[in-house]
Amino acid sequence: MTAEEVVASLESGMTVGIGGWGSRRKPMALVRAVCGSALKDLTIVSCGGPDVGLLCAAGKVRRVVAPFVTLDSIPLEPHFRAARQSGAVGLTEYDEGMFMFGLLAAAHRLPFLPIRAGLGSDVMRVNPGLRTVRSPYDAAGRPYGGAGRGAGKDAGEDAEENTEENTEGSAEGSAEEEGEELVAVPALTLDAALIHLERADTRGNGRYLGPDPYLDDLFAKAAARTYLSCERLVDPGGLAGPPQTLLVSRMHVAGVVEAPAGAHFTECGDHDRDEAFQRHYAASAADPEAWAAFADRFLSGDETAYRDAVRRWHEERAG
Repeated sequence: MTAEEVVASLESGMTVGIGGWGSRRKPMALVRAVCGSALKDLTIVSCGGPDVGLLCAAGKVRRVVAPFVTLDSIPLEPHFRAARQSGAVGLTEYDEGMFMFGLLAAAHRLPFLPIRAGLGSDVMRVNPGLRTVRSPYDAAGRPYGGAGRGAGKDAGEDAEENTEENTEGSAEGSAEEEGEELVAVPALTLDAALIHLERADTRGNGRYLGPDPYLDDLFAKAAARTYLSCERLVDPGGLAGPPQTLLVSRMHVAGVVEAPAGAHFTECGDHDRDEAFQRHYAASAADPEAWAAFADRFLSGDETAYRDAVRRWHEERAG
């Protein structure tokens, strides 16, 4: 597919997950294509970086669901900060562990998963919709309340004996103890996910070359459909390397896009983060006129125009 075909398959109001982490391996070519589209009112689920910032600046976002939105070497994404301070976008904030469990729940088609993360923190205060649940089991996996007093027996022991013990102890043990309180993290179910990997084949299998898979495999599994962009597209069978680097299976991918430098300016396994350009991006965000000039120069054309504009900008700096 092309980036434009991917965007054409999306609809306003969707919940869209974006892979990567902060300013690392973001599907920026796909994000730039969304910025140039008519899409709006999106809920963006992301370990946020310039993907969230660009979409906020383009007026595409209704709500952000994230544990953070950062440029890594620049602590806070400037466009996201401006959007939050003006009240232009909503925010659902999760602890990083809660965020991962939300994707994991969606990946397994569960309504929620329990987790300790978030207890005793302000995450519960800023997200009043979160609920807690009590574990029905103790630390050894035995049911509370006497309902499973035979649970500790070996699996091969007589089931009738277990049933008798459970019946005898149910009344007296029903209120004996109460299980541990846990946060019930709701599933982060996605209408679509956009992810970027260094290599992919034409069937949609994806391989990463960097040190960290981030949560891209969970984004792919949590989404109704996933679009994968890559630095280089190869024929089936051409994804050489250790099996554990084959992060994404074609069974979860609806379309694949070859996008050289498609993660720019974020870090990717084929290239470091373009720190100079990222500083230019952040500085431009601080002034409306400077941002208008930035957007006109770098964001008004297609990806070929973008790469050419970035190359010329670096040549001028070196100049």
